[in-house]
Amino acid sequence: MEPAVFLGISLGTVLVAITGYSIYTAFGPPSADLGDPFEDHED
Repeated sequence: MEPAVFLGISLGTVLVAITGYSIYTAFGPPSADLGDPFEDHED
């Protein structure tokens, strides 16, 4: 396999994994622990 193809597939896989983890953290079960900074600091 060409090194450029391997690098492209690797970077694509990492990008998809980070995106998936971010969506899981924002909308999945861990989101219950997230706070809303706008509600925390009402003026």
